[in-house]
Amino acid sequence: MREHRSRSRIVFAIRIEIILLLALGCVAIGRKLTDRWNDSAWHGEGSGWTLQADEAIEVSAEGNYIKWVEFNVTCEALAAAYELDVNSYEKDIHLNWIELLACVAARTGGKFDKNSVRKINEIAESISGGETTMEELTADMEYYDYYLEAYTAVLGGMVGEFSLKEDGQWNRYYGLKAFSPVAKGFDYSHYDDFGSSRSYGYSRPHLGHDMMGQIGTPVVAVESGVVEALGWNQYGGWRIGIRSFDGSRYYYYAHLRQNYPYAEGLEEGSIVTGGDVIGYMGHTGYSTKENVNNIKTVHLHWGLQLIFDESQKEGNNEIWVDCYELTKFLYRNRSEVAKIGDTREWQRTHEMADPEVEKHCKTDTSMIQ
Repeated sequence: MREHRSRSRIVFAIRIEIILLLALGCVAIGRKLTDRWNDSAWHGEGSGWTLQADEAIEVSAEGNYIKWVEFNVTCEALAAAYELDVNSYEKDIHLNWIELLACVAARTGGKFDKNSVRKINEIAESISGGETTMEELTADMEYYDYYLEAYTAVLGGMVGEFSLKEDGQWNRYYGLKAFSPVAKGFDYSHYDDFGSSRSYGYSRPHLGHDMMGQIGTPVVAVESGVVEALGWNQYGGWRIGIRSFDGSRYYYYAHLRQNYPYAEGLEEGSIVTGGDVIGYMGHTGYSTKENVNNIKTVHLHWGLQLIFDESQKEGNNEIWVDCYELTKFLYRNRSEVAKIGDTREWQRTHEMADPEVEKHCKTDTSMIQ
């Protein structure tokens, strides 16, 4: 009997030891995975993630294309690079704001902080002073081309030449021709809610930026382009999708006003100019039934999708970027609008001519009358 008890104790002790060893092994594996997750290579921050090229580039029958972008450029960095671009326009050395941002990103692995503006100014000074060129400066930067292509996809149509009709005359300008999605004179509040959870229909991250305001607030086109989608979606309610002329950007505006969501005459295939009124803020959506207000808070959801390959337009390979800092930057250019008589319509007060609109209409035979 004693011998049996002794053997039982030995077996029990062995089992406890095995359990402890397994537990320690699990802890070690967990720590390893946690360390790997915390490593910048898994978050897409720092230069480490790009060492695994297959994480950022996908090979298709048509060739290689970017399949992942994290846009972390701050409002301050955007403003600094933009001012340098505009102020050097038509000078012997014209600084390109996207190149400046891509150069800093290549140095920092895409991270922008309080020192980024100083770095941008230092790069600009060395180029403007003739000490070097952007080509020479970035020749040995392994990831500069990636950031240049990625940031061009985000910002490519936002700065350039345009004309404004003022006092009956057309005046030419160079600068920001992209606009805040909320018209001038209309208040809104916002915070960085990109990636926060949503549960209607299925659990998913929030892939856009919410701007809270009043019902009927005029919503304007951020950039010139073609209306690709217009109508009801159970998640976005009444919504509009506008594609940039170069095909790289898809702007999504959702939860528009019940009963009167869109600007008069807007339809799929319409050509819009940046700053045009396209719709009105509301809280429609979260319903399979059309024209229902199931969103508690009145707001505009606007999103920016990047498209490097047409296969990314819809499906599991979509690339949406955080627009919070970009929204703050675009606040400097808000389209001024005026109400049309006793109607519910609003329209911009300063007509703008975007050369890209004219170019698109000339090359698209369907637009030729």
